[in-house]
Amino acid sequence: MSRLSPPHVTYFAPPPSPAELPSRLASPFDPSPPHPLARRAAEDLQSQLRRGDIATEGLDAPGGGKMFGVLVVATEDGRVGYLRAFSGMLNGRWHVEGFAPPLFDSAERDTFWPEGQAALRELESRHADPREPARAEVEHLRAERSRQLWRQLTDSYVLPNARGEQQSLTSLFEPEAPPGGAGDCAAPKLFAWAYAHHLRPLALAEFWWGAPPLTGERIEGGYYPACQRKCGRVLPYMLEGLDVEPAPPGPEPIEEPRLVFEDDWLLVVDKPPGLPSAPSRHARQRDSVLARFQQRSTELSVVFALDAEASGLLLLARDAETLAALRRQFARREADLRHVAWLEGSISGDHGVIELPLRTDTDEQFRHLIDPAHGKRAVTEWQVTERTDTRTRVTLIPRTRLAHQLRAHAAHPHGLNAAIVGDALYGHDGPRLQLHAETLTFTHPRTGKRLTFESRPPF
Repeated sequence: MSRLSPPHVTYFAPPPSPAELPSRLASPFDPSPPHPLARRAAEDLQSQLRRGDIATEGLDAPGGGKMFGVLVVATEDGRVGYLRAFSGMLNGRWHVEGFAPPLFDSAERDTFWPEGQAALRELESRHADPREPARAEVEHLRAERSRQLWRQLTDSYVLPNARGEQQSLTSLFEPEAPPGGAGDCAAPKLFAWAYAHHLRPLALAEFWWGAPPLTGERIEGGYYPACQRKCGRVLPYMLEGLDVEPAPPGPEPIEEPRLVFEDDWLLVVDKPPGLPSAPSRHARQRDSVLARFQQRSTELSVVFALDAEASGLLLLARDAETLAALRRQFARREADLRHVAWLEGSISGDHGVIELPLRTDTDEQFRHLIDPAHGKRAVTEWQVTERTDTRTRVTLIPRTRLAHQLRAHAAHPHGLNAAIVGDALYGHDGPRLQLHAETLTFTHPRTGKRLTFESRPPF
């Protein structure tokens, strides 16, 4: 293949014959092997990465690999070559010579993002200080500032499509907020770059390069389809105006949450997988269990949220006093919520306690990381209940309640070292996350009655 030439197209040498060109662009969500020309382009890029022609600091560190992508394109005069891109940043940089740029203006981003991040860190420090007299107000300010900053960021992403139209990342997802990392994957960068230079997309391939994630669900050189979570709305819009193969069938519609118990002070709901417990801090209007039940009480609050992908029993309070009383019970271990999960592989021992601090980054990825120095205390009790040749069934009791705690503690090498089945974030994607809140026990704050509710796991 020839060296890069403006506008950063690597042309095939010898050029492919017309018979070698794809008749139609494959769906980026199709898990089938890439078109031979896209594979040829990907292997060329992989050779450059392997030889060290491209600086890749940190990709070989544990968990440090990333996705790269190539897009086979045709120029207006009929020449065929490919464009290159990486997900997120490479070597701590958004802009790397020869690779597709991000979908935002870096100069504009620098006018608000660093200052906004600093303000959030200051509010986080104040909220964590037990001497702060107005912690509730600080929490409100932090949440509001986070929403404002996130909207500024997503407003700055410009998404083009093949019809010559443009839309911001914010408007594409409204009334919800875009998930972290949306617009930063390799494929959106590639299509935007192709449109900017009047190139016709022909075939796409995305592959993993570098060390696998800590949970090991990707291998170096392996090809993977675009993910629905980040690109499920982005790529269909960007592909409008192109002749594209139909996408594989999407997920089944989310079922309705089931009301298990209700009185004047609280509700117990059986949450289906795929429905968030509450709107995110960036999208207060997002569909959720809380939004669907708030017609019963405008002051309704979730006592502790379940991950959107999980299912099972969810406790909601109708007023602030009931909410505080229930949370105190969980903090004092006078109440608990037992989860059942299937784990990939076998684990050592039959029971134990995991204590691994978790930190939620405030960057675009919103990754949940084990961080002994700066993370928040996170404790999970576990017990094996069943073993097969390939999987382990466990009971998990979170004694602290941080986002993704059970999933991170299960998957991390210093935890159980076995991701929950169907966990696309920490393990392997599947039909569903096999994590279910099956038993809820607490004392009713108003009646004093000890209550236990059970929900049979659907797996």
